[in-house]
Order: sequence, then C-alpha cells, then structure tokens
Amino acid sequence: MKTYIITGTTSGIGLELVNQLLEAGHTVYGIARKENDIEHRHYHHVLLDLTETSKLADTVKEIINEASPEVSSFTLINNAGTIEPIGMAGEIDGDLIAKSIAVNLTAPMVLTGAFVKALAEKEMPKKVVQISSGAGRNALDGWSSYCAGKAGLDRFTEAVNLEESNKPNGVRLVSIAPGIIDTNMQQTIRQSSTSAFPSVERFKEYKASGQLSNAKDVAEKLIGFIESDQFYKVEVLTDLRNL
Repeated sequence: MKTYIITGTTSGIGLELVNQLLEAGHTVYGIARKENDIEHRHYHHVLLDLTETSKLADTVKEIINEASPEVSSFTLINNAGTIEPIGMAGEIDGDLIAKSIAVNLTAPMVLTGAFVKALAEKEMPKKVVQISSGAGRNALDGWSSYCAGKAGLDRFTEAVNLEESNKPNGVRLVSIAPGIIDTNMQQTIRQSSTSAFPSVERFKEYKASGQLSNAKDVAEKLIGFIESDQFYKVEVLTDLRNL
C-alpha cells in the first residue's frame, strides 16, 4: 500500500489528488487549515494551519509512525500555496509577506526536512513533490512575495535532492510547475486591481478564452508522472506541461 501526505486538500489540485489517489486504493493523509467532506477509510485529515510552522515536523513524524507497517512507499506532496499579498513591494503589508513565505516556502522546507529525517532508515521508494510555479522562474510585477517563495522552493528542492542523491536509499525530489489551472487562486488573481497587478487583464483573458487547465486533468497527469519511472529521470525543476 502506497501512502501519500498532501497539503492543501480542501480544494483545487489538492482535493482532486486526494480523490483520485483514494480511488486507486492508496492511503492519503491530508493537511489543511479547513475541514473537508471526504469520508473514506483510507483518508486521514489533519487540521493544521501551515503558518504554525513549529507544529509541522511533529505532525509529519506522527503521520509516518501511525502509518500501516504494510506501506510500500511514501510520497509527500507540498501542494498548498497562497498568491497573496498581491501588490507592489513598497505597498504591501509586512505581516502578509511573512505569511506568504511561511506557506509557500517555510512550511514545505520544514515538512520536507521532517519527511527525510523520519524515513532515513526506511528501505522503500520515498518521494517529495513540490508544487512550484512559473512565477518562481519568471518574475511578475505585483507578485514579489509569491515569486520569491516559489523561487526559494525551487532552489531548496535542488539542494536537498543533491544531498539525498548521495545516500544509498535517499529521497527523490522534484519541483514541478503545473501550469495555469482553474482554481480559487485564479479567482483571487482576476479580482486584483491593475495598480496592484499590471498583468491582471491577461489572466482574465486566460479564463475568458478557455486557456485554464482543469484541476481534475492536472491531478491525473501529475499522479501518472509520480507513479512512473519518468519521475526519476526528469530534471529536478520541471514543468508538467512538458511531460
């Protein structure tokens, strides 16, 4: 039995990943700050706000210790993220910047480190998937916090993958940009003012012209990639649209 730990499981890609993985017969632990309506004997919901970073390492340790001894592999998917605050760097609130970095960068770093440590002695496939963004690789004005968090996540993932590649049974890590998806985050982006986000009209056009990907299809493709041999062959930084 394969076990997945996924953050941000109440909507969007996270929710679709949970539903599809459960349907495939896997065990899923979902970490989110809100409840969801999933009722399944192989689903375990952990109610936790990712900004409470001091609680994250113990949470991962508890999940892994609680998991069935019949587990054949563990996969951590750091999916949760926030686009806010949107606005020019000199105009956005410092507390919101800190929250953005906590969710988009600090939490995945802590969760990944705890995952690596807790599974160090386990002889089985161990995978970490960071849901990154093109914004971490190409800057956008008005998204400085989001761009910084995702860029940091990419560099972190590359560094940890180097560390783990030197171990006989290390964790394999990939940071993947999934493309532009029709989720609540996109709704937030489209509600931005032009002064806060000069490219807002382009994102409105993505929606109007049907250029946004469907979360269900993206989750299906992502699972197929994670479960395939290709997961071990691609560059650490990759784009789901190119696979």
